[in-house]
Amino acid sequence: MGKIVKLLTFLLLTPLTLLLSLVYLSYLAYGADVNRHSFSNISQPVAFAALPSQESTLNDEIVTLDKRIENLRTFFNRHNSSLEPYAEYFVSVSEKYELDFRLLPAIAMQESNLCKKAPKGSYNCWGFGIYGKKMTKFTSYEEAIDTVAKTLFIEYKSKGLNTPEEIMAKYTPSNTGAWANSVNLFMDHLE
Repeated sequence: MGKIVKLLTFLLLTPLTLLLSLVYLSYLAYGADVNRHSFSNISQPVAFAALPSQESTLNDEIVTLDKRIENLRTFFNRHNSSLEPYAEYFVSVSEKYELDFRLLPAIAMQESNLCKKAPKGSYNCWGFGIYGKKMTKFTSYEEAIDTVAKTLFIEYKSKGLNTPEEIMAKYTPSNTGAWANSVNLFMDHLE
């Protein structure tokens, strides 16, 4: 019998307490509005916000640039790649040739596991110009990055080949889709 009384008391007092709390809070909110409106003739101090300066826009661009560079550095470090010191160069060359900054690193990952399987001394991490015994060699990673990016711009992007699937048809024509899938996957890891 005592349990039933406690239950009924709880069931009656809980909604009553909630209702009284809501009424009291409504009263406080209404009272605050009334007081605010009754003094509306008294001038209130007005806070003005300054318009954002042109400098903040520049800073936003710098932060975006830094984020891309940091994404590349993290990606290269995670895979112990010798390309890590060139992260900033990848971003600047990608901007120069209007390419997605993730494309060249993704192709390098697909073609040579970020230079780990590139021919020794070739600086060619992209499988660029390698056909049978013919192999293109570069004198530095900078030359390789610039040459591959320029070629992608001239021979692919300017001809409407923008996605890895479209690029694959010309870059590695015998491939049935795995190349583009891998490049897309690596690009996703760089977002």
